[in-house]
Amino acid sequence: MPYFEAKYPNVPKVVFTNGIDDEFLNVATLGSCKTSPNKPDVAGSHKADTGKVIEVLYAGNMGEGQGLHHIVPELAKRLDGRVRFRLIGGGGRLGQLERAISEAGCNNVVLEPPVNRSELIQAYRNADILFLHLNDYDAFRKVLPSKLFEYGAMGKPIWAGVAGYAASFVVDNLENAEVFAPCDVDAAIAAFDKLRIDVRPRSGFVRRYARKTIMDQMAGDLVLLGEKTK
Repeated sequence: MPYFEAKYPNVPKVVFTNGIDDEFLNVATLGSCKTSPNKPDVAGSHKADTGKVIEVLYAGNMGEGQGLHHIVPELAKRLDGRVRFRLIGGGGRLGQLERAISEAGCNNVVLEPPVNRSELIQAYRNADILFLHLNDYDAFRKVLPSKLFEYGAMGKPIWAGVAGYAASFVVDNLENAEVFAPCDVDAAIAAFDKLRIDVRPRSGFVRRYARKTIMDQMAGDLVLLGEKTK
């Protein structure tokens, strides 16, 4: 938006996100909050000697844009005994990620191939925390990952290594979501420690970013535009 504001300062602008796919709306958490009796209320209170492990899920592309090879191995090593990473997907940096995990000596990271949509939704349901990361490039300060809409609809805690617009969006729109600077392991752990391990409905977020709501708003804007040009 800053580019367009500078280039066309007197032109009204409206932004429409992709929103939440219908499949995720159908499983969006709409009930009351719940906390697993086998997991801590806050991630930071969870110690390695309790025998209970928090499952952190990432599902999606594993390329240079995500930069998982720069963050997951060290995170997993530092949180060994507290966290198990489940990474579902594939991509151009999968081999590098596998090597980095092996070199770090991580035993708490599981890599799985891509799955279909129904299996993906079940994986989201089974996870304690949903993880997201974008590499530390200036270009990614201007993007909004569609993954945030899937995660937001599920009501699970969100642990996001993002900057710029995406970080602002998370802070402004998603409860029980913590952001950290991309590729910064210390910041990631500090963010992790703040997360509440429970399911909290984000019904307002779901209503606001449902695909139908966004399409209705877009249609309304197009009608108004057409009327103005008559």
